[in-house]
Amino acid sequence: MGAELAYSFSDTTAGRVESYQAGTLRLRTLDGRQVVLHLTDTTSAQIIRNLGEPYRDATGSLASFLTPGRLVFAHGPVYPDGPRYQAAQLFLVGDETEDHVFERPGWWVDQLRELGRFYRRAQFGAGEVDYADYRTEIRLGGDKGGRHVQETDTVSRLVYGMASAYMLTGEEDFLTVADRGSQYLRDHMRFVDTDQDVTYWYHGIDVDGGRERKLFTSEFDDDYHAIPAYEQIYALAGLVQNYRITGDPAIKADIDGTMRLFERFFADPARGGYYSHIDPVDLSPHHPSLGANRSRKNWNSVGDHAPAYLFNLYLATGDPRHLDMLEHTFDMIVSHFPDRGTPFVQERFHADWTPDRSWGWQQDRAVVGHNLKIAWNLTRMNAARAKYDYARMADTLARTMPAVGRDPQRGGWYDLVQRQPPHDFVWHDRKAWWQQEQAILAYLVLAGHRRDQEFLAHGREAAAFYNAFFLDHDEGGVYFNVLNNGIPYLMGTERLKGSHSMSMYHSAELCYLATVYTGLLVRGEPLDLWFKPRPDADFPDRLLRVAPDLLPAGRVRLEQVFVDDQPYTDFDASAMTVRLPDSASPLTVRARLAPVEGA
Repeated sequence: MGAELAYSFSDTTAGRVESYQAGTLRLRTLDGRQVVLHLTDTTSAQIIRNLGEPYRDATGSLASFLTPGRLVFAHGPVYPDGPRYQAAQLFLVGDETEDHVFERPGWWVDQLRELGRFYRRAQFGAGEVDYADYRTEIRLGGDKGGRHVQETDTVSRLVYGMASAYMLTGEEDFLTVADRGSQYLRDHMRFVDTDQDVTYWYHGIDVDGGRERKLFTSEFDDDYHAIPAYEQIYALAGLVQNYRITGDPAIKADIDGTMRLFERFFADPARGGYYSHIDPVDLSPHHPSLGANRSRKNWNSVGDHAPAYLFNLYLATGDPRHLDMLEHTFDMIVSHFPDRGTPFVQERFHADWTPDRSWGWQQDRAVVGHNLKIAWNLTRMNAARAKYDYARMADTLARTMPAVGRDPQRGGWYDLVQRQPPHDFVWHDRKAWWQQEQAILAYLVLAGHRRDQEFLAHGREAAAFYNAFFLDHDEGGVYFNVLNNGIPYLMGTERLKGSHSMSMYHSAELCYLATVYTGLLVRGEPLDLWFKPRPDADFPDRLLRVAPDLLPAGRVRLEQVFVDDQPYTDFDASAMTVRLPDSASPLTVRARLAPVEGA
């Protein structure tokens, strides 16, 4: 009998180079362990590339790239005896000029441009933008799915992505897609209740057979036959981002009407916060028809207002009422979400804020990304109204999450885990694209505000995993899920590029905010943003507010403004506002923001 082939399994190792010589690569993993990798004469190496960029081979010049401190991902067989690691493929995070290629000026802008082009082509082709052709389901290569149900939230998420792409690139086609999507939402998916003076958004419309049937209540198991707060919240995500650019008064009226809906029917005036669901007939959160969602509050209904639309609405208007609502939201989070018994926040509550650990799929389980999302949004809020509790909770979450949510061997961040030790996986150990977004932004935002090198290192490591493994260089867009080792997971709905969960929102939000924080605050580079205010723009005091986010006071200024490609001087550099001139047609405004020297 011949010798048996040694048992092995394939895996990925992430770490920073300690040494490289004679085919041996020593890495220090993200949690500080040393791993020795053996390279062979068939080992290949590539430099991480952006969407739209060609393959970049580095196999023949490894010595110049594998210098101490450089971040590397190695994939290949692992033999249990030892164990021994063999590197079949290397993914290099740095190149000849940058230790982290995704910090190159324009990286995230270029990525968003490619994402916008992918979804534009997938939904509407190269011709006219007609949302009658819109599909919620988009397959891996951009082909459209079968049943023609247009979900309100996925249209809104696409609008958000296209509006954000216009803000970073100034490409008019992206704004056209956003404008027409906003109008489609208003024409087909909106209900104005004149008796109650509020605006609702349908779950979506079913247009099978050419007839349009409104779907007033949610179609999903968790929310069936109810009006969930999160669907109303995300209906505003795209509208608000588009309003921020154009000041469209019709959009603003619908935003205001939806916010009245929140305050009149979802809000709990006695105990604070917002209920998660209301009955579609009497609009009560306490109706027996709601079942397990009766008299409940959760992260989505309380906290998701802020990142989905409320921060952007405040940035556009400067309205103190919006800032007050933000403050209330985060006061509820710091008061009720922390859990002294585990590293994770509580996410579901009864009406009196008693934790609900028996609800549906969540039980006593933690969504890693929600903890990270709370950290970066508390940090943004602290820039507007500083409170010790905001900063403390953000810092605590950011410092404790790596030990319980990050993969220290391979890089990247996990999905759903048990809140109680030993924090086992609930369903799988795959990694979702939106969880990576939350990790990248948590640490980039904190690093930008705090100038903290530990946070910056976590942000870079998370961005490296995302850019190495989530970008689909063959078909375009980003993958929904990868296996723990970074290989795309292409099964069921997780092989889709468009679905109930995915429609350009998280990937665009990542590109937008990563551009702001990496460029302006980490690297100290200027940033150009584009706006297209209408002649009847409904901005308070005719002021276009161009601050890209709620940034640390005094760190960024408005340096230069162009209106229709001509220099324009009626602006406030420190307040980052532009007084709009009278005009009979839309104006193209380009605002250049820059770091304040020495700040």
